[in-house]
Amino acid sequence: MKNATIPARFQDTADARRRFGDQLDRLAPFLLRVDPVADAVVEAFASMPSGQGFRLLEAALARGVVDDDGALAQAPAELRALFAAVDHVPLWVDWEAVNRGGTTFLRTGMLGGILLAMQSLILGYASPGGNKPLVFSGRLREQAPRRLGETSRFVHAVSQVNGMRRSGEGFAITVKVRIMHAQVRRLVRASGRWQTALWGEPVNQHDMVATALLFSVAVLDGFDKLGYHIPLAQKEDLVHLWRYVAHVIGVEQELIPGSYAEARRLAEMIFATQGAPDNDSRLLVDALISGGIGSGWNESQRRRAEQLRSIFCTISRAVLGEELADQLGVPRQSSILAVPLLRAVAVASSRAHAMPSLQDFALDLGDRYWQRSVAIALGGRPADFAPPEGFVGRQT
Repeated sequence: MKNATIPARFQDTADARRRFGDQLDRLAPFLLRVDPVADAVVEAFASMPSGQGFRLLEAALARGVVDDDGALAQAPAELRALFAAVDHVPLWVDWEAVNRGGTTFLRTGMLGGILLAMQSLILGYASPGGNKPLVFSGRLREQAPRRLGETSRFVHAVSQVNGMRRSGEGFAITVKVRIMHAQVRRLVRASGRWQTALWGEPVNQHDMVATALLFSVAVLDGFDKLGYHIPLAQKEDLVHLWRYVAHVIGVEQELIPGSYAEARRLAEMIFATQGAPDNDSRLLVDALISGGIGSGWNESQRRRAEQLRSIFCTISRAVLGEELADQLGVPRQSSILAVPLLRAVAVASSRAHAMPSLQDFALDLGDRYWQRSVAIALGGRPADFAPPEGFVGRQT
């Protein structure tokens, strides 16, 4: 019988129990654990004038938290505690592996971009408990293209060579996202509508590590399905990159997998216990797929957007599987050649990228793709990853 203190979203089925045994008992409590260090920072920021706390955070990222008469001499103790945590680099971190992991992903270029949107993000939306903080933020359709752009910006930054070093942009964005998560928790709790008994804590440890798995294990699974071969050593590197991202973003060490095999098992365990997608899942997926089609577009623009939508839906169904795609409401489209063509491109690309003489060229092309994709998705508006000051209301 299920422990009454475990949130109802955790589906401890007979099949999951048979596959994972008492690991389920150790995983479930993380639905009720959050990030006290980051939560303390946003509480301290809440007592300051609007924007002052975020400016202190940006200054600390640029110059460190100083103890002399510098600009951050009066930084609150909570901010100092945060940087004492994120400035510590665990012994297990291998910087060369971190960089190789990012390079492996960037080299895939457009293929990685398609899988990020049509598999990783959609799998995140599929969680009927994990999707709730995003739903509470409101304006699903209007914000969907922006969310994709910001997520792409984040993934691109952490994948850069030395992007996760202390002075790297990926590191800075990761810390900002950590504070954003804490502010979302604060706002969700203040709404009075959050149901912990159903969903666990908002943006909890379980869901935080699941996000890291979506950008590593889930992406790697997508490459396998498309025929883009990534050697096991490079899979380990990509998992290692996101292992360190998870550390900086506030995931507890016990929960962070240390290898590709561990990461894959944890991802399977989370998927097996999360339950079927709900209506919020379908709203989020529809917003992602259709939200970029502008009402003011002319007929030619709309026709091209609909064609791309059809292609993306077909690809998404191929990597998600028909059953899950149906549960998520991914439309069945007629782009029957999209997946065979993409698989042909994936197979040819993986063979080319395995050739040492072409790897630097592929990395340059992939990086250019990501720069352009991020710029288009953000529409010229910078992504500062500032924590929200409020929600616009739940739009369901």
